Amino acid sequence: MPNGSMPADPVLTPGALLLGDAFNMRHPLTGGGMTVAMSDIVVLRDLLRPIRNLNDKEALSKYLEAFYTLRKPVASTINTLADVLYKVFLASSDEAKAEMREACFDYLSLGGVWSSGAIALLSGLNPSPLSLFLHFVSVAIYAVGR
Repeated sequence: MPNGSMPADPVLTPGALLLGDAFNMRHPLTGGGMTVAMSDIVVLRDLLRPIRNLNDKEALSKYLEAFYTLRKPVASTINTLADVLYKVFLASSDEAKAEMREACFDYLSLGGVWSSGAIALLSGLNPSPLSLFLHFVSVAIYAVGR
């Protein structure tokens, strides 16, 4: 399915805050928009907990600037994974892409740390960019070894 892209560019508008896919869109193949939205809510809840007066725009704006930084590990990991999976599974007659699709399916069917690690990345339970990189390399090595 075709998809548009919307980069994450913070817009500091008093009284408004965008979360999940409203802030930056990723391909629906992974369901990552809802995962990022839920993660955004947790980050926002923890940030706003010390604020006693939500009408204090100056104090609130300082916290919201931090929000955009604190949401990055989960959002960027899921965005990257969703984008790569979209490109790999996009219908194409390219033989290399077909081989990568098969390698991805076979890699996930190995079970154990291979599938659980990839699912932990996709679900936002492990937002580590290093783990994402290691799985990308593992899939590439697995594909070459096939």
